[in-house]
Amino acid sequence: MAKHAGVSKAAVSKVIRNDYGVSQAMRDRVKRAIDELGYRPQAAARALRGRAFTIGVLLQHIGIPFYAEIVTGLVDELAESEYQAIMIQGGTRDKTEKRAIDALIDRQVDGILMIAPLAARTHLEQVAREIPTLVLGRHDRSPAYDSIVDDDRVGSELVMEHLIGLGHRSIGHITFDKEHGQAADRTPQIRAETYARVMREHNLAGEIAVATTSYTEEGGYDGARELLGRSPRPTAIFAGSDEAALGVLAALHEAGLSVPGDVSVAGYDNTKLAAHPNIALTTVNQDGVVMGRTAGRLLLERIEGRTSAAHFSVIPSLVVRRSTASPRPCPAETETQMPARTVRDVTAADAARRRG
Repeated sequence: MAKHAGVSKAAVSKVIRNDYGVSQAMRDRVKRAIDELGYRPQAAARALRGRAFTIGVLLQHIGIPFYAEIVTGLVDELAESEYQAIMIQGGTRDKTEKRAIDALIDRQVDGILMIAPLAARTHLEQVAREIPTLVLGRHDRSPAYDSIVDDDRVGSELVMEHLIGLGHRSIGHITFDKEHGQAADRTPQIRAETYARVMREHNLAGEIAVATTSYTEEGGYDGARELLGRSPRPTAIFAGSDEAALGVLAALHEAGLSVPGDVSVAGYDNTKLAAHPNIALTTVNQDGVVMGRTAGRLLLERIEGRTSAAHFSVIPSLVVRRSTASPRPCPAETETQMPARTVRDVTAADAARRRG
């Protein structure tokens, strides 16, 4: 910036600090350079003073379990360095998120990890031109910042093939409403589109049932109540996140339905809570801790001078637990309806049992 303004770094520092003894012409030249380069004064001051050895973490809500695992991985990665992480909550509105990003910039962090940010790509690129930035959980890429994303198509396919393989035909899905602050994030859209595609590929287009709420416990609860009110009632529900799946479990319990006896439930994220013995949720593992560690490594590389963007896609796996099972046969089902209801191989023992 000093070079752009045609002045010394000391002169830039004096203007930023509003010191005495600086001519108005000098102030005008420095301020014009700041505007032309898009610098924030605090960022310019940081460039003059050197590193703060701090990584800023932007997340929507500190209570989201999967985000906590990402932060754990980041902190683990930074443990052997001089850097520390500070977190700030951006909320679910563009205005509050922008204020949070500005606060990180003003606090002179050396790098920023943004977890599923709401901001448009152009704004993310503007931030990345000032500070090394990594965006996690967004499917759009940019040469300006690094990115890490889960392959949500593969993960959703794993869930759906598992449920259909168990014999489920009436499968509901809970997705994220853009009004809940996810307009820039295509993750919910990709998971919902994959759900519908797999249903069509198995000739189950007529059974597609989507509840559009949010990836929260409340959203899962509301979505489950909506799906349970439809006819036919789903025998399985694929919630878009583990947190939403917890809301589904609450709604099913309230309705007097058992899991998986009456309704199977699958989530996404494989949070620690999903493995609790009293929950035992079938879910997709995208390993948030590994994502966080990778984010930390990439940010340190950027801070040390790497200029080319790095983009990582995590291949998920399915973790099968007790929340999913084959659907319970309805009393009205006849023997001739069975083959149409299940895709598993019929063994000789199965056939003999039905004949008996």
